[in-house]
Amino acid sequence: MPINIEMPKLSDTMTEGTVVRWLKKEGEEVEIGDIIAEIETDKATMEMEAFDEGILSKISVPEGAKAPVGSAIAILLEDGEAEDQETPSVESTPAASASAPPAVAKALESAAATVNKSQTSTPALADGERIKASPLAKKIAESEGVDLSAVSGTGPGGRIVKADVVAAPAPAAAPASSPPPAPVSAPAPAAISPVAEGADQIVELSSMRKIIAERLLTSKITIPHFYLHLEVDAAPLMALREQINAQSEASHGNKYSVNDFVVKALINASVTVPEANASFNGDHIVQFAHVGISIAIAVDDGLVTPVVKNAEQKSLLAISKEIKEMAVRARDKKLAPNEFDGGTVTISNLGAWGVESFDAIVNPPQAVILSVGGIIEKPVVKDGEIVSGLRMNLGVSCDHRVVDGAVGARFLGEIKRLLENPALMLV
Repeated sequence: MPINIEMPKLSDTMTEGTVVRWLKKEGEEVEIGDIIAEIETDKATMEMEAFDEGILSKISVPEGAKAPVGSAIAILLEDGEAEDQETPSVESTPAASASAPPAVAKALESAAATVNKSQTSTPALADGERIKASPLAKKIAESEGVDLSAVSGTGPGGRIVKADVVAAPAPAAAPASSPPPAPVSAPAPAAISPVAEGADQIVELSSMRKIIAERLLTSKITIPHFYLHLEVDAAPLMALREQINAQSEASHGNKYSVNDFVVKALINASVTVPEANASFNGDHIVQFAHVGISIAIAVDDGLVTPVVKNAEQKSLLAISKEIKEMAVRARDKKLAPNEFDGGTVTISNLGAWGVESFDAIVNPPQAVILSVGGIIEKPVVKDGEIVSGLRMNLGVSCDHRVVDGAVGARFLGEIKRLLENPALMLV
């Protein structure tokens, strides 16, 4: 019986998905566990796994098109199953395309055209009876030049399957004859003019970019932001990091980044100042029992924020390894949907891009986000003298409905205290 492959719900907020790429083609065999497509959700691009096996008979939603969660995007057949046993074509259900978004409707119309073409090109017997053959058998027969009308089927109900086509004798070579008349040459298509130099280009929004735009606009419109900044003496942190990395590389091989220490300081400060580890919820404020650190990671088409969960229970080493592993999988589009859940505070670090300071936008429903600039060598005053120093700018953006100025200052001050006394984070 035909099996619909449906658009999966890959995140809690996902309502539709975009098929970025099909990894299986029509006519190919699919086994349970195969990755058959890449789907772009509102949070990331993720791989879609097959939960059934068979032949990928039809792809209803082409690459680049969107489809609602739960809608059929392809059809899977068992080997030997005929196309005439499939579910009704897209064309037979006009209500589906009429009520769908424009991009989905276009994809459905394209799918209907594909169905009609495949039906009209299906080989038939002399008496008008259609040849019963699996999609894979037809594909192989077409490529090998095998006449299906001369092949006996061994599949259910006499259907022709892959093995029958493979076992069929090779077609006889055509007898030598005078060459056919040369075809009349059609006029060459007009060359496509390149985009004029300096012309504007239209870049369509991906699902991820649309959601980023919507969420950040909502954040700026509905959340009363305020911003605080502090300058941190980063010399003690850099000295301790150098000592730890020298020892670490000789033992377990992990190399700690500056960001690892800042994340650890953020975790500890969230425990010390629980008023900041909170969320506004209409008529009350929720103070979270655990700390979930959302790590802002830049990817090709935007920004993702996977979460280090129950972070207050983890060591600096565990946090460092988890962040590195998440960053690799984020860029390879391997993050699972549940890895984006449970965030209570967010960190955004642009120091690696040479940014000294910036103000980030609160990541709802959280109440604070920490912005981290790069470490800069600059002249500072110490004991009445101007000396060279290492300084790092920190900023915190707060939801004023949850966090007052004094609480935000205490929260940011605690992060500064820990970074200027980094050994406190190791005990």
